[in-house]
Amino acid sequence: MKKRIVALFVLAPILTFVPSHAPAQERSESVRKVVTKVMPLYPSLARTMNIVGNVRVEVLVGPNGAVKSVEVKGGHPLLAQAAQNALREWKWEPATRESHESVELRFSP
Repeated sequence: MKKRIVALFVLAPILTFVPSHAPAQERSESVRKVVTKVMPLYPSLARTMNIVGNVRVEVLVGPNGAVKSVEVKGGHPLLAQAAQNALREWKWEPATRESHESVELRFSP
């Protein structure tokens, strides 16, 4: 009985983060609009291992709309690298100063 209760407490938080079954999708909490998006490639090793999940990323965007830096805030390392590679290719609309943009990419086979 105690094992079932422990399993419930371990699995419940994990199951709340299970994504829907769509290819990589993004959710952006941005004021600036994205002009060019490059969707990440789902890594073949992650597909083989059936790894799914979200990758949360903080992107520093320069005044010209180009990505200056990408910092992973959470997610599986195999998926995080694919997300970083794609986000480095994104372009935002120009602004008067640089901004921090939060992006969440969802990966599923």
